[in-house]
Amino acid sequence: MSTHEQKGETYNEALMGFGVEPMRERDLYEVVDIEEASGLNRWGYDAYRRELYTNPNSVMLVARTVATDGFVIGFFAGWVIEDELHVNNVASSPAHRRMGIGEALMSAGIDEARLRCCQFVLLEVRASNEAAQALYRKLGFKSVGRRRDYYRLPTKDALIMKLAL
Repeated sequence: MSTHEQKGETYNEALMGFGVEPMRERDLYEVVDIEEASGLNRWGYDAYRRELYTNPNSVMLVARTVATDGFVIGFFAGWVIEDELHVNNVASSPAHRRMGIGEALMSAGIDEARLRCCQFVLLEVRASNEAAQALYRKLGFKSVGRRRDYYRLPTKDALIMKLAL
């Protein structure tokens, strides 16, 4: 049973809207559910929790429905390294795709990068993930390279994309 069903909510409630806010420990089970459903390289609960509490350079955000006790429908995880924001993971739940969640999370991450005086944002994306690449291009990212066999299970190349701020 999904976390959303446990709360007695349906996915239709998400259509009421969402907001982006800092990730909290109480969000982590839902974040891991989305991570697993999205086929991302696994971080898991403990890694996200460590980022929240021990890494001041982390940028950890969630998209949450605006309903009372809203549930997490997407997340963003990144690191500020020197003058760069590196996007590690960004995903929305499969039932909430193509609703602007990924764009809102990326925009919030980019805003945070600007606040932290970053000069650019860098990410890797599966070479086969054309939907994500289209979103990143819409936000101004340019393809600057390729990493062969970067992803595992299945093995796939990654495109390196960069946004100058």
